[in-house]
Amino acid sequence: MEIKSIINKAVQENELSKNEIVKLLQIEEEEILEYLYQQADKVRKKYHGDDVHLRGIIEFSSYCKRDCYYCGLRKGNNVLKRYQLKTEDIITQALEGVKLGYKTIVLQSGEDDYDAEKIAYIVKKIKAKADTAITLCVGERSFDDYRLWKEAGADRYLLKHETADKDLYQRLHPGMKYEDRIERLIFLKELGFQTGSGNIIGLPGQSQESLAEDILLFKELKMDMVGIGPFIPHQETPLKDENKGTVEMTLKVLAITRLLLPLSHLPATTALGSIDNYGRQKALQAGANVVMPNITASKYRSRYEIYPAKICIEEKAADCRQCIGGIINSLGRIVAIDRGDSLYI
Repeated sequence: MEIKSIINKAVQENELSKNEIVKLLQIEEEEILEYLYQQADKVRKKYHGDDVHLRGIIEFSSYCKRDCYYCGLRKGNNVLKRYQLKTEDIITQALEGVKLGYKTIVLQSGEDDYDAEKIAYIVKKIKAKADTAITLCVGERSFDDYRLWKEAGADRYLLKHETADKDLYQRLHPGMKYEDRIERLIFLKELGFQTGSGNIIGLPGQSQESLAEDILLFKELKMDMVGIGPFIPHQETPLKDENKGTVEMTLKVLAITRLLLPLSHLPATTALGSIDNYGRQKALQAGANVVMPNITASKYRSRYEIYPAKICIEEKAADCRQCIGGIINSLGRIVAIDRGDSLYI
């Protein structure tokens, strides 16, 4: 009864203490877990309806100057065959995505210092030819770069903080500072970007307390979108022998985040679908309202390997669009026909 009362409090007030969040993360009883997911799904329906927003991702460069311990794109991975798409190829793939019905195009890369002016050019060209939102996801860049891209017409920016545990962040991100990541998230919001963050569930050394801090940070920063996915060890990283994150804990964090951030967009992540055949469906029934299919040209997908065994590597963009549409319809949901802009605006 105590746990259910905490869930009910979250539904009614969208507020919980750190200790209350930890108690929800400790739920093991199947009946109570289902109650948590059901309440999160009801909150999703109340604020977002049955629409599921599709964001088409173009992974335009697998080069990265960072050496994060959990990521297959890390510069220390000498096995990965890198690539970088030309500007016109990126624009072409984006416009093809728009033709398939995507109302948001996500341009994503490793942190390779892709020329800022070229990115601004790409954004301008896409916006001139298509009525679509553009999300950038290219890591930590200078404030001038962010300003340039906003002026070019970019609508949104994704920058996951990965973990709110500062010590763990420093251990996993050599040469990086947690404070720099948070400073950029704040600056992006100030610039007017619809801003997304996110975390990784099941990182080695992660505690339930730090997961609670992640959720509270999402709320404090008023994130427009929050990506929550499981840790999947990559064979060419220092964490190759660690255990992967679990579906259950990922769904718990997702559901609690929905209760505390009813207005935020929450994706059913590809990573969750990669460790469970029904992972995305489960997420859509536990508070998620977004899916982010890969629309990168098929020949490049296997070379953007953040984690191994990613789903939909061989599918063509049109086939992927049809497949995800079928999944959404099978759950009694519909593919949204609008851009799915932030409800905080």
